[in-house]
Amino acid sequence: MESIGLYFSNFDKFVKYMSFPVLGQIAGLLLVFALVYFYSKYMPYLMQKVAFFDNFNVLVLCAILITLPGLILFIKAFWEYLVAYGAVNSMLDNMLRSGKVYDFDAHTELIKRRTLPFVGLWLLFGIFSILSVIPIFWVPCGVFAVFFVLIFQVFTYEPEQSPIGCARRSLILVKGHFASTFMLMALAGALTYILIPQIINSISEIIKLSGFLSGVVSNFIAELPINEINSTLTTYHLEPLKIEELSKFAVTTFIAQIFIQYTLPMRSILWGMWYRELNGSIPQTGEKKKSSKTKRPSEKLMESSRKKYSTKKLDKNILRRAMEKDEED
Repeated sequence: MESIGLYFSNFDKFVKYMSFPVLGQIAGLLLVFALVYFYSKYMPYLMQKVAFFDNFNVLVLCAILITLPGLILFIKAFWEYLVAYGAVNSMLDNMLRSGKVYDFDAHTELIKRRTLPFVGLWLLFGIFSILSVIPIFWVPCGVFAVFFVLIFQVFTYEPEQSPIGCARRSLILVKGHFASTFMLMALAGALTYILIPQIINSISEIIKLSGFLSGVVSNFIAELPINEINSTLTTYHLEPLKIEELSKFAVTTFIAQIFIQYTLPMRSILWGMWYRELNGSIPQTGEKKKSSKTKRPSEKLMESSRKKYSTKKLDKNILRRAMEKDEED
């Protein structure tokens, strides 16, 4: 598929672009867990040796303070990861014209300058995700997931749309192409959520990396109240938990999640190309456009962004370059 080719032909650039959003989240969570672990481990010693810590409010305040650095790092990286959903779509024009991707900052800026509607779009997505956890909503949410799969592409390519408008527009695009879109979702999911992570985990097993990490993780899992949990499980005639199995599951899930996140650009490119194909197959409804027909929405957004944010120290040509073909190619 062309989307896979575009992803791997720019693989080194995408790995660099996604490294902070992916590894930053992991580093932030590990920092939080590590600090909380050592804080709880040495809390009795602190309470005994330092009078200042012999106070419940002080202990809670210190627990909150030690988690802040990791939480800040996680939130920053997580936000950059969410922004990548739209930024990679903005890069697609360049890749289709020249086969290359460049000016990452410019594409990212195009999304960040519409922070409020972008957050609104993610809030809608979050509400939908919460509903999808409830068993009674599994089937309808599965259907709507297909219809709304292009919301981030609509957000990027049609900046005049509101968050609800993005959902409505995605539904219009997919309507009449439900089966094809569903099959594409299944293939993309199988490739990026199952096949690639499974290959990486198999390689980790071969080179003994999984075994080494499982040994490290098992030391921390052993400190959990496993015996108490197992006694409850046996009461209900359920299989008891084993530290080795829990450690292996944690490591394989951890590795899989890293590579699932790194393949975000592949999924975005695929859905961006699908949006372009469906958008070209739907006739215009006669709806009046809000601005000039000779310019793409992204170009109009860049012009308004330059005017609105002219006080920012940003190369005045960087946004233009993000949407134009590299003259040297």
